[in-house]
Amino acid sequence: MSRMSCPITRAEFQKQAQPLKLVINGVEMQAMVKEFSTGSFGWYLTGKLNVQVSGKHVPIQVGVNMTVIGSKELAK
Repeated sequence: MSRMSCPITRAEFQKQAQPLKLVINGVEMQAMVKEFSTGSFGWYLTGKLNVQVSGKHVPIQVGVNMTVIGSKELAK
């Protein structure tokens, strides 16, 4: 796969990006804007919720990273 250039500057992202609403199994959660230790940026979500399996409540841990493609290569 060829590399894609990032369509937004780091400064634009830091100023304009907003949390993203995600719905997982009917539960609304918010992914927060984040700059990752790798230098890339995007959104991050961590949390816990229950899902039903075979009529039983099963606790799960949710971890989601959404990284803007090409953001790691932008100047800091």
